[in-house]
Amino acid sequence: MGHREDLLVGAKRCLYEKGYARTTARDIVEASGTNLASIGYHYGTKEALLNAAIMEALEEWAQELKRAVADVGDLPDDPIGRFERAWTRVIELFERHRPVWAAQFEAISQIEHVPEVRSFIVDAQQQAQKGLVELLLGGEELPPHTRAAVGQFYHALLSGVMMQWVIDPEHASTGASLAEALRTVVEDARRFGSGMAV
Repeated sequence: MGHREDLLVGAKRCLYEKGYARTTARDIVEASGTNLASIGYHYGTKEALLNAAIMEALEEWAQELKRAVADVGDLPDDPIGRFERAWTRVIELFERHRPVWAAQFEAISQIEHVPEVRSFIVDAQQQAQKGLVELLLGGEELPPHTRAAVGQFYHALLSGVMMQWVIDPEHASTGASLAEALRTVVEDARRFGSGMAV
């Protein structure tokens, strides 16, 4: 590997071991076996390098998630059953990739102070919303505004569950609890709709 790749590997290691905010440029240099000048030459700033490391880690997680939910044939026929099974798989991956999510929350805390972090988070959020719709709804035809709304909904759900797992895994949501909540909300909406029809 060249210095660019070495820096990325070292930055990912630091993210897992020290987190976003506590990682220094010297930490990355030590973990990567490179030098301080390499960071500026290849990435411009330490933040840009850490952002690239988070993006690569998230992409690895996304690829693993795609493989985990790829076998649609074993999913239940009913939509809420599919929802439960898909989110169970998402949450199982949370447990294995917890340091990535903790690092992402640390990065978010920097958006008021580091403009490039805000830009990174905005791009990552938009990509996540599109990717979640593709992943969890597949090729289902939806109007663009509905597709965007569903992406925002899934991303809000993902972010909330992710935060629960980072803060308190013992009491965090499960696929079953999310499905139970969704089932209750849908049934309540149906009752309300029936009442309005009368």
